[in-house]
Amino acid sequence: MREFKYHWCDVFTTKPLAGNQLAVFTDAAGLTGDEMQAIAREMNLSETTFVLRRDAAMERERGVRVRIFTTQEELPFAGHPTLGTATMIRQNAPEYADAERLVLDLNAGQIRVTFDVGRSGDGATFAEMRQLDPVFGVTHRGEALAPVLGLRLEDFAEAVPETVSTGVPFCVVALQSLEALGRLRLDAATSERYVKDSDAKFFYMLAQDGDGWRARMQFYNGEDPATGAAAGCAILYLVKHGLCEPGRRVHLRQGIEMGRPSDLYVTANGRNGEVGEVRVGGSTVPVANGRLFLA
Repeated sequence: MREFKYHWCDVFTTKPLAGNQLAVFTDAAGLTGDEMQAIAREMNLSETTFVLRRDAAMERERGVRVRIFTTQEELPFAGHPTLGTATMIRQNAPEYADAERLVLDLNAGQIRVTFDVGRSGDGATFAEMRQLDPVFGVTHRGEALAPVLGLRLEDFAEAVPETVSTGVPFCVVALQSLEALGRLRLDAATSERYVKDSDAKFFYMLAQDGDGWRARMQFYNGEDPATGAAAGCAILYLVKHGLCEPGRRVHLRQGIEMGRPSDLYVTANGRNGEVGEVRVGGSTVPVANGRLFLA
């Protein structure tokens, strides 16, 4: 039997059993892509990551190679797997112990993760990633989105829904109230038909919550407690539409409705009509270690 160690952690939280769960296989050498996909289905989390170690010179040049899988497919990029995987590498690979920064080589490209030791403590590690430059896609009509999201047309805010991508394209939708956000009910069949003819892969809904924002993301007949990739798209959207000031760190809360509260901290800059330099940060806590056996 082949044996593969993994580390289970919760991301975008300072407390175990909150945030978004992640399984990280820190030495996935010898696994095929099909086996990785099957293991991700077995773990049954929103994402599972696989670290493919390379020689020191290659890792210095290109970063640590990581592949990300949902239960259904491989993703080029995802937020909480990036922060969580970088943290688990730092905590479990001696050569990266106490590293101030780490580069992950994902299918979407190289992502730099910086650790903030001053904000870490009590078992939690705070890290921030600089996401890839944004790509803004098409705008979407509220009339078309309302039946997909189980909402009414009057629930939509004035800002026009728009596709934004920093590696994975999300249709970002601002709503009028937290009450409307709470009524969100994504229709899976209608959603699948909509995105098939769209440039977006998923939907990310926002509503203002005090001086911050609340978010929800439903997909694959379930809900995501925290979506780092979408959070980067969200702050880009908010800055572009004048709903947040450029350069200000915004507290984004997600997972409230499903009992797994998550805290994401996002910033984006805007200059000369261009929006970019997006950063997404949050804490990761280890929860468990395990071993998986394959023939």
